[in-house]
Formats: sequence, structure tokens, C-alpha cells
Amino acid sequence: MKQKILFLAAHFTSLYFTRRELIEELADRGYDIYISIPESDDNRFFTALGCTVIPTEVERRGTNPLKDLLLIFRYRRIIRKVKPDVILSYEIKPNIYGALGNRFLKNPETGEKYKQICNITGTGATFLTDDFICKLCKILYRISLGKNPYLVFFQNAQDRDFFVKNRMVGKNNELLPGSGVNLYQFPFRPMPKDDTVKFIFIARVMRVKGIHEYLHAARRIKEEYPHTRFFIAGWNEEENYMRLVDRYEDEGVVEYLGFTNNIISCIDRCHCTVLPSHGGEGVPNVLLESSAMGRACIGSKIPGTVDVIDDGKTGFLFEAKNDEDLMNAIRKFLALSYEEKARMGKAGRERMERLFDRNLVINTYLRKIERAVGKNDPELSGAAQSSKVQL
Repeated sequence: MKQKILFLAAHFTSLYFTRRELIEELADRGYDIYISIPESDDNRFFTALGCTVIPTEVERRGTNPLKDLLLIFRYRRIIRKVKPDVILSYEIKPNIYGALGNRFLKNPETGEKYKQICNITGTGATFLTDDFICKLCKILYRISLGKNPYLVFFQNAQDRDFFVKNRMVGKNNELLPGSGVNLYQFPFRPMPKDDTVKFIFIARVMRVKGIHEYLHAARRIKEEYPHTRFFIAGWNEEENYMRLVDRYEDEGVVEYLGFTNNIISCIDRCHCTVLPSHGGEGVPNVLLESSAMGRACIGSKIPGTVDVIDDGKTGFLFEAKNDEDLMNAIRKFLALSYEEKARMGKAGRERMERLFDRNLVINTYLRKIERAVGKNDPELSGAAQSSKVQL
């Protein structure tokens, strides 16, 4: 009988584009893959990989306690039905409510607890303000992740230290280099030689991602350096900021590209990716992808981003929520010669190859899963050579 892996996730995009290679590798190793995820036409891509999709309603940003309580019972019912050998969960609600749903459950066939591996992909805006939601989430994390999961992965040391300090996780935790980056999917490209230097913001259009700081910096920098262009790629999360983006676009300050599945071409045409996030990022995939393609990065000094950007070598760091410091970082990049910009991009690619290759993440997961199901495969490192990663 095949062993079963159950994925709990809150969004198609984040799971498919950052975990697809792991799913393919697990399928190749003979596991049956089940995916609990909200209903979407895009879920057919998981079905095409041979997965069984279980449509599950998850309100990613909702705070309705009744709906969240129902999610616990949904996950509990799914786990009982699937009887997975290992559960892999991602993002705040699948982690918390998946672990609560799994609490006290045992596989009737083996008599053992279901082994769950949680991944703290970032804390979002939850802990940026000390309000009721922050306090509630701390309590829920303590109850759900304190002792129950088999393992909890963190994407940066600062998040792990915060969880440990606030007693939201036990000793069963380890670090991963974010989600890693697929070095074949995001190949190195030479720095553009255009006279017009192009910057791009790739994120959801919302306050916590620093859209206001980016817009303000774009206006001021374009006044000082007319031969610059500022792009925005990402879907709308907050209507008031979307209206602001529209206004700045009408004024010729920025160019809004909307949400795109062809992010590679967006990165390729630009010289530098800017992420002015306020925090809660885990390890930002957009910075990993941009660096892999040989693009400089400018980011705020927050957990995760400081792991990606080697300040002054692969890009520049600035103080979060500080418009002037962001503008100074942009000015420093503009002051570089083409050769210096190109060296910065090349250094970013080398850093990704050395520290953030997605195969490192895949192999770590495979080792933990094989151990959880009682296998001992000394050749797991071979997964790093898997052709599945070469898209």
C-alpha cells in the first residue's frame, strides 16, 4: 500500500509555485499526494500532477472565529478520511487549525499520532502591532504548535527566536533557507544596458508591503533622475492603495502591470527589485528570484530580507517605513556604473547558488518525511540532481 502525504494550504499560487518540485519528487518516490486547498480553477494543475485535490474553504485574511472553528473540524474530518502518513502544512491558518484539528487524533490502523510538519512561511502583519489579534494568535500558536507537531520549520532565525521567546513553539523546530529558488526556472540574465534604469516592486498592493513608501520614493527620484522608470507588479489587496497607485500612474510616476504569471520577463527587463515591506516576510521569494536572475535588490531591514541581501554587495538595505532611507538606497544604486551594477547582480546569483538553491529545501523535506515514515534512505542527496527541477 502506498504511503500518503497530505498538504494543507490556503492559496493555490503560494503552494504551486514554491512546492511543486517537492510534490513531484514525492510522487516520483511512490507517495500518494492529497492536497487540501480552497476551490480554484487552477487546482487542475495539481490534478495533472496526479494529486487528489480536496477543496477546503479557508479565509486567508478573515478573522471570523466561527468560520475558523469550522476549519478545525474540516481539517479533522479530512485527516480522519485520508489517514496520511505525514501532514505538511503552510501559512498561518493551515498551521494553527490543521494542528488543532490533528490534536489527539491517531491513525486507527497503526495506533500512532499523525505526524505533522508545519512551515512558518512568515508571520504577515500579525505581530507588527500588539493588538487583540496579535495576542490571540500567540495563544493559538502556543496551543497548536507548542508540543503537537512532529516538526516546525522556520524560514529565518529571527522568526524562530520570536516564537521561542513567546513560548509559541517547542524544541521541535529547525531552519530552512526560505522556500528556496529554482535556479533553472529563474536563470541568470545579464544586467540590462539601457540608459533608463528600471525598478520594480513585486508584491500585493497593500500597506504592509510598503507600497506607500515605494510610491513616494518613485515620485522624488523621478524628479531628480528623469531617466528612471518604476514598475509595480501584483494584485490589489487594499482598495485605498490601489486608487493611489492609479493616481500615480496617471501622473506618469509609476507603471502598474497588475498580476502576472510571467514574472520572469518583468524581472528580466529591470535592473533592480525593491521590496519596502514592513515585516512578516519569512524569506521573500521575489528577492530570491530576482537575485537568481542577476538583479540587484533593495529591501527593508526586516527578518528574512536581511538574509537574502548582502548589503552593498548584492543590493542595499534600508530602515523599514523610512522614505528617506529608501530613497538614499535607490540613489546609491543609481550612482553605480554599469559594471558595478552588473557585478552586484552576479554576486546575487552566486549567493543564491550557494545558500538558497531550492534543492536544499527539497532534500531537507525528503529526509524528514522518510524518517517520519520509517524509511532510511542514505541517497537522499540525489534528489538535488532531480530533473524535475529543470523546467
